[in-house]
Amino acid sequence: MSRLGKKEIKIPTGVTVKQDGDLISVKGPKGELSRGFKADIIITLTSDSITLTPRGAVTVFKRALWGTYWSHIRNMITGVTEGYSEKLLIEGTGYKWAVSGSSLDLSLGFSHPVKLAIPTGLSVKTEKGELTVTGIDKEVVGSFAALVRSQKKPEPYKGKGIRYAEEVIERKQGKRSTA
Repeated sequence: MSRLGKKEIKIPTGVTVKQDGDLISVKGPKGELSRGFKADIIITLTSDSITLTPRGAVTVFKRALWGTYWSHIRNMITGVTEGYSEKLLIEGTGYKWAVSGSSLDLSLGFSHPVKLAIPTGLSVKTEKGELTVTGIDKEVVGSFAALVRSQKKPEPYKGKGIRYAEEVIERKQGKRSTA
């Protein structure tokens, strides 16, 4: 049995949740999100809460979906009320980033500049060595932040590259000269 799936999700004031077949739409002060769900899990809406129960016999697959769907719905509600953000830091001589229109321009020591298209619904702000990605969809915010980080992962010898703000890079000692 799913421990999370058994809990009911409280709907805060100012948020409306609608169900249209297998599609759940959540609308709040920051925007609107919708997502499709399989019919293996029964999603029951009341005026102030949402409950999920598996349909028929509980299998390993349905147990996995139960908790996953609970998390998806909770993340949608949190996204339209509070939003999500990821902070990235850049370190290295000559490494920089800038937002131009709907793209992020990265200068990472390559022979060419790297341009990444910013997905719709995301807000990207750059400061000197910090990039903040904000939006209402947790999945889109996380995947764009991971895409930016993957362009120049932090290396353990000098610490150069792009890393998350809370990420700690364990430094290695490097070569030693023998005496």
